[in-house]
Amino acid sequence: MISFVGAGPGAPDLITLRGARRLSEAEVVVWAASLVPVAMLEHCRPDAELHDSKVMTLEQVLAIYAAHPEARIVRLHSGDPTVYSAVAEQVDWCVANQRAFEIVPGVSSMTAAAAAAGAELTVPGVAQSVVLTRLARRTAASMPAGEGVAAMAGHGATMAIFLSAGQPDALQAELLGAGSAYGPDTPALIAHRVSWPDERVVRTTVGRLAEDLRGLGAGATVMVLVGDVLSGVPIPARSHVYSPAYGHTHRPAADGG
Repeated sequence: MISFVGAGPGAPDLITLRGARRLSEAEVVVWAASLVPVAMLEHCRPDAELHDSKVMTLEQVLAIYAAHPEARIVRLHSGDPTVYSAVAEQVDWCVANQRAFEIVPGVSSMTAAAAAAGAELTVPGVAQSVVLTRLARRTAASMPAGEGVAAMAGHGATMAIFLSAGQPDALQAELLGAGSAYGPDTPALIAHRVSWPDERVVRTTVGRLAEDLRGLGAGATVMVLVGDVLSGVPIPARSHVYSPAYGHTHRPAADGG
């Protein structure tokens, strides 16, 4: 069995119980030291065969899978393996080679950043949608038309921007481009190595985003959140589900409606 396990944002205790159990049982572990802290390997058995994928190609990773047809293998991905992890091409290999596999979800850096800021990403009356996206630059060929930051900025929803901190000016320009629902004063949050011992969280605005990203001096393991939900002001409306006036299957409304 090949288990694609989400390591979470970094802290060893933010991996799921299932993920930690798969690591403890694995005979072979493939992980990226550039993205997953070495402390995460404390979950591994002492005799596990470890491979650092930060210097490997996909073909080299797949060769490890092929060389261990009967082994319990964990491919440890940072964050959640269903978002920007390149897990799909590994799943294709498993299907083509009739190898059993599973995906074990993990805590995303997006939710870890929001938690560090003490914020909810969907607030009644402010934003009820979250867009996950990234800049299209060196890997522009993989970005479908109409899905880039500039296109998504027109919705004004909460935006979680992955893999883009290394291009601060381009990111700010797309967020403030023609048709954007964001303005220079729209709140933003920069979270670097969130949940790691050296975590840095910077509250800023879209208008100051490029400057603050440059000041951070980091291009990797950075999550950028954008949207009015980050303003820190009292919410304009309560959630309906816990309102006394709102009845549902498990609780009638206070007025009997």
